[in-house]
Amino acid sequence: MPVDVYGVRHHGPGSARAVRAALEEQPPDLVLVEGCPELDTIVDLLGEVDMVPPVAGLVYAVEEPRQATFYPLAHFSPEWVAARWALAHGVPVRFLDLPATHSFALAQQEAEAPRPGEPDDGDDPDPAPEPPVPVERLDPIGTLAATAGYNDAERWWEDAVEQRHGSPAERFAAIREAMAAVRSADARPADDPEVRSNARREQWMRRVLRAEVKAAPEARIAVVCGAWHAPALVPADFPPASRDTDLITKLPKTKVAAAWTPWTAARLSYASGYGAGVSAPGWYQHLFDHLSLPDPDPRDLAASWLVRVARTLREERLDASTASVVEAARLAETLATVRGRPSVGLSELDDAAETVLCEGSRLPLDLVHRRLVVGEELGSVPASAPVVPLAADLTRQQRSLRFRPTASAQQVDLDLRREGQLARSVLLHRLQLLGVPWGEEADAGRTTGTFKESWTLEWRPELAVDLVEASIWGTTVAAAAAARAADRAARSADLAELAALVSTCLTADLPDGIESVLDALDARAAVQHDVPALLATVEPLARTCRYGDVRGVDTGRVRTVLGATVVRACVGLPMACASLDEEAADEMVTAIASAQRGLALLADEELDAAWTEALEAVSAPDHVAGGVAGRATRILLDAGRIDADTTAHRMGRRLSLAASAPQAAAWLAGFLAGDAVLLVHDATLLGLVDTWVSGLDEGEFEDLLPLVRRTFAEFSAAERRTIGEQLSRLGRPGTAAAPVDSGIDLEQARPAVQAVARFVGWKVVARDGAA
Repeated sequence: MPVDVYGVRHHGPGSARAVRAALEEQPPDLVLVEGCPELDTIVDLLGEVDMVPPVAGLVYAVEEPRQATFYPLAHFSPEWVAARWALAHGVPVRFLDLPATHSFALAQQEAEAPRPGEPDDGDDPDPAPEPPVPVERLDPIGTLAATAGYNDAERWWEDAVEQRHGSPAERFAAIREAMAAVRSADARPADDPEVRSNARREQWMRRVLRAEVKAAPEARIAVVCGAWHAPALVPADFPPASRDTDLITKLPKTKVAAAWTPWTAARLSYASGYGAGVSAPGWYQHLFDHLSLPDPDPRDLAASWLVRVARTLREERLDASTASVVEAARLAETLATVRGRPSVGLSELDDAAETVLCEGSRLPLDLVHRRLVVGEELGSVPASAPVVPLAADLTRQQRSLRFRPTASAQQVDLDLRREGQLARSVLLHRLQLLGVPWGEEADAGRTTGTFKESWTLEWRPELAVDLVEASIWGTTVAAAAAARAADRAARSADLAELAALVSTCLTADLPDGIESVLDALDARAAVQHDVPALLATVEPLARTCRYGDVRGVDTGRVRTVLGATVVRACVGLPMACASLDEEAADEMVTAIASAQRGLALLADEELDAAWTEALEAVSAPDHVAGGVAGRATRILLDAGRIDADTTAHRMGRRLSLAASAPQAAAWLAGFLAGDAVLLVHDATLLGLVDTWVSGLDEGEFEDLLPLVRRTFAEFSAAERRTIGEQLSRLGRPGTAAAPVDSGIDLEQARPAVQAVARFVGWKVVARDGAA
């Protein structure tokens, strides 16, 4: 029986045109397409009107959805053309590659197999083998291009295949012959992973072909496969069946499922990581449309493409006249002739557009590259296509909210005071909780309110796998997100994570989820003795209480848990601050500052009183770490709980010569904490700091200089300059602190100071006012 093997390039417009012509010239009784046979049950959907490429067959392991394979199809994919032709003519179409049920199981076995030199089942480790000699990965098209004298494989394939005319049978015969030559020169060993994988797949394909030939000896079969596999699928060259099954016997299995999912033009490109991609999907679509015309004219190819370039430039508010389009088309044709190409290619069109339309600048052309050369198309699948219930619910909500996904990134601002936009925000937050990052929250801009959100949205095909993986939590987005939140709460012992999860559930409008998380948080906090962990939960819970009313949710239960957490933290704070090392003290200072920010949002007198009492207990004793005591003292001063005299007394005691110099520096760092206002406006405190620094001996000063410098480096340049000016005036009438005796004879130094002052343009004024 006749078997026609059509070796193609995946996503090749010329290959697609040749396949269609071959099928019309020699109509088959059965079409076999490279791809896993799990897609056979849904292949009929490719004939539906609502199936609009780019789309992809998604095959995934039911128990491990992250283990998945995509089979992308575009208008210019030979597999798409073959399947659509078969369905339109009532010809059966099936897939003949190695089933995913086996390939997934094999991949799992390989991942779980012990590596050389690692223990196996408790045995002693085998000695590490000699490292294998690296084998260069074979690039068949690159090899053929280099043989033909090309340094660009894409350009060679476009010249030799995509834009060539002639008999389809002759073209496919030439491709098989060329690939057979490359395969015969392949020097990779049989145990190379890629070689072994291809050999296994080809054995399976031959098994399928043998079965089809046996079932219908008189039928004509058309096989559409990658060009590399074409020589191995010619029946006349098959090895004996008895010696062609060693790699496909007793293969492991795993349960799989299949579905069609929308794909994007960007994911057809090499940049997407898809191995069989093309660098310019948008250009290939244009080329395919041109080649599909009854009598394509090469001149129309260049002109129509440049018209699109000019239109896109105008949309970017750049000049592009009709006359310049005509001139650019002529230049592209001339370049193709000079370069010896059979027809104008993308490189000639880019060079002509850059020279004529963009006046020699590449930048304007880069602006339209993504829209034209790559493309921004997002495919669609029929509503009848099988999807998991979670994906169906998401589609329903997207339609209800008029929130259509797009392949290109777009910025969306949401006003939470409007019901429809609030619902959009809730949906995006729920998807984030489920691990389906359709949107990424961005800076909302210049606003101090809580009613505005800004999101960057971009639908990526991989999100289909995320939806499948998330479907284990429920059949609707709301139910799944609540279940996911409850599971995370049950597994987490981190109070800060639980507090943040409360806020997440609130913004996602998940009442059931909030209750589950609060129950877990309350239970963990009741037995938690780590005071910094308790303090870390205060700020996120306080923000939830403070801003939760924007979304119209009840935060009463959150406030109850917050109050209990604050009380527990306040009771344990004095004991937790005793005998801290430097690292633990820094952690405590951070936790205290965070809790203070949270409590400042609430203005709760009862909680503030408990917090003030706890801070008093750690701000005065000398045994408390310097950083902690300094931070507590500053908080009490800012809140008006202690006066300036008390603060000066504590600073003087902490910065006295009798105190430990490192602890004094830590106290000062905790007290100042990036705010220079006190030193600028309170000369008494500044004088105390000046006296302490001046009293340090040389060794202590060198040791403490990095810490003190880091503290003052947090101040702005203007603040540091003001502090310096204040220090120069200490001891004058009207200042509180006495000048420190530096041991320098100022009268004797006056001539030198005046000389330096003249050099820099300053004037030295004596205390009596004389210059």
